[in-house]
Amino acid sequence: MAFSGFPLPSITVQLPLYNERYVVERLLAAVTALDYPRHLLDIQVLDDSSDETTSLIDNQLALIRQRGISIAHIRRAERTGFKAGALAQGTRQAQGDFIAIFDADFLPAPDFLLRLIPYFTHPEIGLVQARWDHLNLTDSWLTRFQGFFLDAHLFVEQWGRHSANHLINFNGTAGIWRKACIEDAGGWHADTLTEDLDLSYRAQLRGWKFQYAGEVGVPAELPLSMQALKTQQFRWMKGIAECARKHLGSTLQSSRLQISNKAYALFHLLSSLPFCCLFILGLSSVPLLWFLQQPVYQLWVERISGLTLLSVASVFLYWVGFMHRQPFSKTRLLSFLGHYLLFMVLSMGLSYHNTKAVVEGFAGRKSSFIRTPKFNRGTQQTSWHTNVYVSKQSRELPWAEILLCLYFLGGIGLAFHLHIFNLLPLHLLLVVGMGLVVCYPAWQAVPEKAKKNKQASLDTRELSPAE
Repeated sequence: MAFSGFPLPSITVQLPLYNERYVVERLLAAVTALDYPRHLLDIQVLDDSSDETTSLIDNQLALIRQRGISIAHIRRAERTGFKAGALAQGTRQAQGDFIAIFDADFLPAPDFLLRLIPYFTHPEIGLVQARWDHLNLTDSWLTRFQGFFLDAHLFVEQWGRHSANHLINFNGTAGIWRKACIEDAGGWHADTLTEDLDLSYRAQLRGWKFQYAGEVGVPAELPLSMQALKTQQFRWMKGIAECARKHLGSTLQSSRLQISNKAYALFHLLSSLPFCCLFILGLSSVPLLWFLQQPVYQLWVERISGLTLLSVASVFLYWVGFMHRQPFSKTRLLSFLGHYLLFMVLSMGLSYHNTKAVVEGFAGRKSSFIRTPKFNRGTQQTSWHTNVYVSKQSRELPWAEILLCLYFLGGIGLAFHLHIFNLLPLHLLLVVGMGLVVCYPAWQAVPEKAKKNKQASLDTRELSPAE
């Protein structure tokens, strides 16, 4: 069996896991169904778990090996370096010339390896990244929000950067690395929370080329709870800032890159800063109302309001990403407007949380790699409040967002008191955004049985005769 006239290479599939009791069996079923010659494929389960995930893996290993599949269950005495540490150890033991990586909630199709390996016919290709897809896009407005902004990255940013020969990044999963590329770039480092972006820049600065296979989608689970989303966002935003701190200088000084490559890399590495700008804008907008009582300041605000035209680029970015899912229609247009409004609201609601992450990242403050809890609602029917991985801290009140919500409510009150409504739309969006971040976790904490009983009571009341 060959691809493009060359023999198929050996591949190691790495599955970095940490306490994934809800999805590990589903993952193993998908990975062991990959269509690839058995003598060229070996699987590494990089298991750092401290719960029953390990026993679930052990229960599956004997059955998997009976099918002639080479699979190793690799355990570490300590979880040093978190995911990056597990990948580093796995890479040292990997038998394959290429390494495919899947996070616990990803479900590659059987032909995944055969579709991506042909891209490696050129020896300079060090990574082929597939596109993420979504298992539970329509589960809730929270998953719709995530799918909306992720599709802009997956369908527009990644494809655009690759097409223009700019630097792109490994998305941490659903991709295949050339092992020699990983080793040449210095291997996996654990000094940032986004080890994928870190290795991507180190490899490309060494001259390796990356390929984006956007036509190959790998479905995965979007976080279902607000706390899970905040955890993921914090890790991503802080990790990007840490990588900017680590690589921005060497990227701008690189002799391998053209000026246009450096410009795009600058925006890429600083892509977490807009949340800081958004938060500073919101925070300063309330005292700004006092200055707007003076006509000269009102004129100044009217002049700079023309800068809002810059948001047209943002609308276009998300429009292109959104329209990849379905063809244009009036219904689709209305759906886009609703999704974009939701995106604006939640972006403002997460602005404080993400700003904190960015500041910590640029300041060099280290923190642990906190995984995003998985649910597997499709088969397990696991609700938010019964998920054993949802920490007690996630049920604590987000006091910062509560105080900010009250602060912006005060801004609305001040606007009506002064009869100055220039910033009213901004304050309304901020109040709703912060309110959702505060209230949605409380709603999710209500047992689903209680929700169903309440809905049944309402339905019965609607069906009863009017008095």
